[in-house]
Amino acid sequence: MKSLMKSMLTLALAATLGAASAAELRIYPSFSEVREPVQATGSTLTVTLPEAAWAGLIPGTLDLDGLRFSAAVQRQEVGWLASLEGKRVYVKRTDGSAEPATLVRARDLLVRDAQGRYRTVRFEDLIFDVLPPPNPQAPTQTLTFTLPQPGSGTLSYLTRAVTWTPRYTLEASAGGAQLSALADIRNQADLAYDVKGAELYAGDVNVQGPPMPAPYMSARAEVIAGSAADAAPKINSLGELRGLYRYALSAPFMLPANSTVTLPFLTPKLTLFERYAGLNTYFTPQNMSGTLSRFYRLKADQRLPGGSLIVREEGRIVGQTSISETPQGEEVEFNLGSDPDVRYTRTVQILSTDRNAQGNVLRTTYRVTYTFENSKDRPVRAEVTEQINGRRILIDGVAKGQNAAAELRVDVPANGKATKSLTVIIDNSEQ
Repeated sequence: MKSLMKSMLTLALAATLGAASAAELRIYPSFSEVREPVQATGSTLTVTLPEAAWAGLIPGTLDLDGLRFSAAVQRQEVGWLASLEGKRVYVKRTDGSAEPATLVRARDLLVRDAQGRYRTVRFEDLIFDVLPPPNPQAPTQTLTFTLPQPGSGTLSYLTRAVTWTPRYTLEASAGGAQLSALADIRNQADLAYDVKGAELYAGDVNVQGPPMPAPYMSARAEVIAGSAADAAPKINSLGELRGLYRYALSAPFMLPANSTVTLPFLTPKLTLFERYAGLNTYFTPQNMSGTLSRFYRLKADQRLPGGSLIVREEGRIVGQTSISETPQGEEVEFNLGSDPDVRYTRTVQILSTDRNAQGNVLRTTYRVTYTFENSKDRPVRAEVTEQINGRRILIDGVAKGQNAAAELRVDVPANGKATKSLTVIIDNSEQ
C-alpha cells in the first residue's frame, strides 16, 4: 500500500491518504496524534483525507512536518459518486438484470435511462464498472500546500476518534493478590489505520476542540492476546516524559474501523496488599452507628496510569472501581461498598469545656469511643479516620496542628466485639 501511495504521488504530485493508509499513532486518553508520511516531487502537495478522518479531527491541528510551505488551502471536494455525474452507470432491475443509465445527480440518485426517462433509485441498486471507495457518497476534504521545493515530510493531525484506556484486574485470595492490566485502544471512526508504530501516553493532557460524539453503535472488539500470535505487539515502558507516562508498542498492527484492540499491558508486583473494614467520616459531637465498608489498600512496584479496576476474590467479582494516576510505591485505597457483617457504635463524651469571659467556647475535650461488632467467622481489622476542623487539634495528647485527622485501628475477633477510645481536644482560642 505504501508503494502504491508513493507511485500515485510521483505521477500526480499529490499525497492521497486512503482509508487504511500507513500511519504512526501517538495515542492519549482523549485524543491521538496521527502522523502519515507524504512526498512531493513538485511545487505543490495535495493531500486528500476521507470524510471519516475529518469527522473526529480537532480543528486547527493539521500540520506538515519536514516540508516548508508558503501557503495551504483547504477546500471541500465532491465525493466519488458526484464525480460520476453525466457518466454511465447500471441500475439493477427487479429480475436481477442490469440496464445502462446516466447518473444525473448524485445527491438524490437521479438517473436517466436509455429511453430518456428520469427517476431516482436506491444506492444499493446502482452497479459500477469500477470498485467504489468506502462512503462513496461522502464529500472529501482537500489540502493543497504550496512548496518552495519538493521533498518528503509528515502530515500530522489530532483526532478524537482514537483513544486508549487501561483496565485493571485485582485477583485476590487467601494467599495474597495479583494485579494485572489490559490496554484498550479504541477507534470510533469509519476509518482503518495500518499502524506502523504506536506510542501510548498516560497523564493529564488537554487539547482544545469539541469532544468526539458517542458512536451510534457499539464498537466491535478485536482482542489480541500476547500468546495468540507471534506478531502481536507488546507494550513496553519508555519512562516519564514531562509528567506523562510513555509506552511503546513493539510491532505494527491493524486498527480496524469502529473497533477496540486490546493488548496485555502491565503486571506490576504488589509490595503491599491489605483488606480492612473502614469508615471515613468527619468529627461530630453526636453519637452514631452504622456499618463499615469493604476497603482495600495496595502498593505497586511501578507507576499505574489511571483506569477502571475490577476486584475478584477467589475468582468471583466482588466490586468495580477506578484508580487515578499513581506514582510507583504510592498507596492506592478504594472502597467497594458496605459490609453488613461489621457494625460500629460511636459514642462521644464531653470531658471538659473552657470558655472565655463572654461565655464563648475556647477549648473542648472529648472522649470518642468506638465499639465494633463482627459477625463473620474470621477476624477483621477495622480502621476509622475522622477529619477534625479546628485551629489547634490534640489527639491522645499529641498536637496535630490545624484541621487534623484522627485515626483508629483495631482487630475485631471472629463473631466478637472490640472497643477502642481516643481523646480529642479542639482548641479555638487565640493563643
